[in-house]
Amino acid sequence: MIRSMTGYGRAEALIGGRNILVEIRSVNHRYFEFSSRVPRAYGYLESRLKGFLQGKLSRGKVDVNVSIQTIEGTNANVQVNAELAKSYVDALRTLSEPLSLQDDLSLASICRFSDIFTVSRETEDEDAIWADVLSVAEEAADRFVQMREVEGTKMREDVEGRLDFILSAVEKIEERSPKTVEEYRTRLYNKISEVLQNAQVDETRILTEAAIYAEKIAVAEETVRLRSHVAQFRSIMEQEGAVGRKLDFLIQEFNRETNTIGSKAQDIEIARIVVDVKSEIEKIREQIQNIE
Repeated sequence: MIRSMTGYGRAEALIGGRNILVEIRSVNHRYFEFSSRVPRAYGYLESRLKGFLQGKLSRGKVDVNVSIQTIEGTNANVQVNAELAKSYVDALRTLSEPLSLQDDLSLASICRFSDIFTVSRETEDEDAIWADVLSVAEEAADRFVQMREVEGTKMREDVEGRLDFILSAVEKIEERSPKTVEEYRTRLYNKISEVLQNAQVDETRILTEAAIYAEKIAVAEETVRLRSHVAQFRSIMEQEGAVGRKLDFLIQEFNRETNTIGSKAQDIEIARIVVDVKSEIEKIREQIQNIE
C-alpha cells in the first residue's frame, strides 16, 4: 500500500500515576531523519523511540514530542540544609543592629535563599517507564500510519488518473504516426511533380524516400516501452513497504521515452500530445516526491 511521508498522530493516557502524551508528525525527506523533544529527566527515551519508529517507516523527517507529568504523589525528595539556613539567619541579625533595622526575619524570608534546599529525584525504573511510554507511542503511531495511508490512497488515485491519460496519449501517437509517413509521401510526390512538371515521377524513389523517413521518425519502440513503464509503475504501487524511490527512478524513464518521441516525430499534432504527456509526468513526479 502506498503511504504518504506526511502524517500526524497523537495519543494521551494516564498510566502509573503519570499523564503521558506522545505526538508524532512527519514531512517528506529523502531518508529517515529523526528528532524528538522529551523531558530532560527522560532523555534515555530518545534512542528507544527512534528504534521503535524505524521499524514502522523507511523515509521521512519525523519529529516526536513526549510529555510526562506526574499526577499522583511526587518522585522528588527535598532536603533542607539547616546549618546553612542558620548561618543566613545569624548573618542577617548581625546586620540589623549597625544598620538600625528591625529584626523581622520569618520563615518566608529565609525560604528565599534557594541554596538551602536540595531537590533530588527518586530512582525510577527506566524499563517500566519505557513500557508505559511505548504503549502510548504505539497508539499515536497507529494513528500516524493510518493518516499516511489515507494520504497515500488519495495520491494513488490522482496518479492512476494521470497514468490513464498517458496511455490514452500513447494510443493517439500510435494512430497518428503512420499517417505522418503517408502525408510526407504525398508532399514529396507533389513537390517532385511540381519541379519536374510533365516529366514522369519515379515512384520507386518516392517509396524509398518515404521508407527512410518512416524509419527515421518511427516511435513504436518508445511507445511500447512507455506502455511497459506504466504497467511496471502500477505493479510497484501494489507492493508493500517503501516504493517511493523505485517510482522516482521509473518516472525518469517516462521522461526519457517521451523526450525521444518528441525529438523523432516531426509532426505538430504529435508534438502537442508530447507536451501534454510531459505535463502529466511532471505532476506525477511531484506526487511521488511525497511517497514513502
